[in-house]
Amino acid sequence: MTEDDRVDKDLLTIGAFASRARLSAKALRLYDRLGLLRPAYVDEVSGYRYYRAGQTERARLVALLRQLDMPLARIAEVVEAPESDAAALLAAYWDGAEARFASQRALAGYLRGRLSGRSSEMYEKFVVETAEVPEQVVLSETRHVLAPELPVWIPGSLGRLEQGAGESGGITGSPFVVYHAEVSVESDGPAESCVPVADEAAARAWAERQGRATGARVRVEPARRVAYVRITKAQVAHPQILAAFEAFEHWVAGQGLTVDGPCREIYFADWDAAGPGDPVCDVAFPVR
Repeated sequence: MTEDDRVDKDLLTIGAFASRARLSAKALRLYDRLGLLRPAYVDEVSGYRYYRAGQTERARLVALLRQLDMPLARIAEVVEAPESDAAALLAAYWDGAEARFASQRALAGYLRGRLSGRSSEMYEKFVVETAEVPEQVVLSETRHVLAPELPVWIPGSLGRLEQGAGESGGITGSPFVVYHAEVSVESDGPAESCVPVADEAAARAWAERQGRATGARVRVEPARRVAYVRITKAQVAHPQILAAFEAFEHWVAGQGLTVDGPCREIYFADWDAAGPGDPVCDVAFPVR
């Protein structure tokens, strides 16, 4: 029996199918190994792959999704999903990609300024001020977290702590986040969310009840002198916030001061109600 006798007449060789799908045979073999596009038939003796003409649309879809730099695992989800779900999955992926591109575009602009010697122009627009901060009792949560996770973790943790503050005599100051070590796409801190509260004993009782689930604890934040830069909602994003850090470093060097503790972001405004140009946050460092 010849090979042609063993194969249905409507099947295409990998070469013929590759030509129809406008793909290479190498790409088709890869998609087969990854489970994205299985051949309709594989000859047990020769190992030759055969495809049906009806698989052309799926092959082209996989190739187009690859051009979007979509990870193969995500491609598998899209091509296996019903049409309405597939469209939603693609939209969610592209929303994330556009956010990433916007961040990378801003970072590229920031780096161009530094490499061209214009970094001073970027931080001169920031004004550094100082303030005396009294001792505070705070409810806090500490977590190792990467920079992309901060937009979810910060409001979530502060929301939990503000609930505890309601049972601890109320909030007595602006909530803040302390970065005990670098937080970036590669370094995970840790970071600590803090909410100042009025009643230390009540706060400790609440933390005792909730601590096992959330890691909440109570500590006393000592009185400090801080230097801070006030930034807008748009400037909180990375890498715009890096210019604020540079402004602070330049100012500290000029004042002959010493940084006396980790960086903190103090949130004094309603984030959801604020517009991109509204001041919402102080980037602060204890100094001496």
